[in-house]
Amino acid sequence: MATGSGRSRRPSRRKHAPDTVGGLIAACATRLDQAGVFFGHGTGNARDEAAALVFHELGLDHGDAEQAYRLSVTPAALARIETLLALRIASRRPLPYLTGEAWFAGLPFCVDERVLIPRSPFAELIEGRFEPWLDAGKVQRILEIGTGSGCIAVALALAFPEARVVASDISTDALAVAATNVARYGLEDRVQLLCADLFAGIEGTFDLIVSNPPYVPEGDLATFPPEYGHEPRLALVSGVDGMESPARILHHVVPFLTAHGWLALEVGAGSGVLETRFPAVPFLWPELTNGGDGIALVSAGDLRATLPVSN
Repeated sequence: MATGSGRSRRPSRRKHAPDTVGGLIAACATRLDQAGVFFGHGTGNARDEAAALVFHELGLDHGDAEQAYRLSVTPAALARIETLLALRIASRRPLPYLTGEAWFAGLPFCVDERVLIPRSPFAELIEGRFEPWLDAGKVQRILEIGTGSGCIAVALALAFPEARVVASDISTDALAVAATNVARYGLEDRVQLLCADLFAGIEGTFDLIVSNPPYVPEGDLATFPPEYGHEPRLALVSGVDGMESPARILHHVVPFLTAHGWLALEVGAGSGVLETRFPAVPFLWPELTNGGDGIALVSAGDLRATLPVSN
C-alpha cells in the first residue's frame, strides 16, 4: 500500500570513514541495493532503509542525524548491524518486523506480523486535521474501521484532543497490537478498541469515519514483492477487484455519520474501480504533498443524496 510520512531530513551526502555511522549506512545501502530487496514499508530506497536499520540498532536520534553520522561504531555494534542486515536480505521480512517498530505521522509504533506496517498517506490529512473539509472544532466522535496496529487511531486522538475514538478490527491479534500502542500513548480513556466486522456492534454516529481497508485484488498479491508475503493477507486482499471491503463500507456508512460528518476511505490504486462502482458519488481526491494517493473524501450529505440507506 501507500508509503507513510518520513521522520526527519536526511543529512547531505558526504564521504565518511567506513567505521563511522555515515560510512556504515553507505555500506549497508550498497548491500541492500545489490540484494534487490523491496523498499516500501516505511522507506523508499536503500539509503533510507540503511539509515533506519543503523539508527535503530545503535539507538540514535533521527532528530540529530547530522551529528550522528560522524560518530564512530564499535566492533560489537558492527556485528549486531551485520546480523540484522543479513537477516533482512535473507528473509525478505520488512525491516519494521525485524526491529519491532514503525513510524507513522512522526510517531513510533510497535508492530509485528499480526498487523500491516504503517505507511498510509492518511498521516498528512490527520496532521492537517482534515481541513478545509472538516470543521475540526466540532469533531466529538471518530470511528476508524480496520485499525490494525492502532497507529491511525492514536494519531487521530492526538490530532483531535477533544474527541473520542472508536477503533475496530475483525482480527483479535491486530487488536492486541493496537492495545499496546494505545497504552504507549496513554490514550486508554479516549480510544476504545472493538472487535467488529466493519460496522457490526458499532453504536451511535460519528463526525469522522476513517478507514484504510483491504483493497488489493485477489489476483494481484502473487505478483507483489516477497516482503508483502509477511503481512496478514486478511488486511491486504479484498475480492476480485479489491473493492469488496470499500464497497461494504459505503453501502452501510450513512446511518453512522452525523449530518456534518465525513467519510475518509483509502483505496490506493483502486480509485478508478471505486468510481466505476459508485458513479453517482462525488468523491474528492485530495492532492498530498508528502506522497501517496487514493484517499477518497465524501460528506454525509453527498452520501445520503446518492446512496440508499442499508442496515
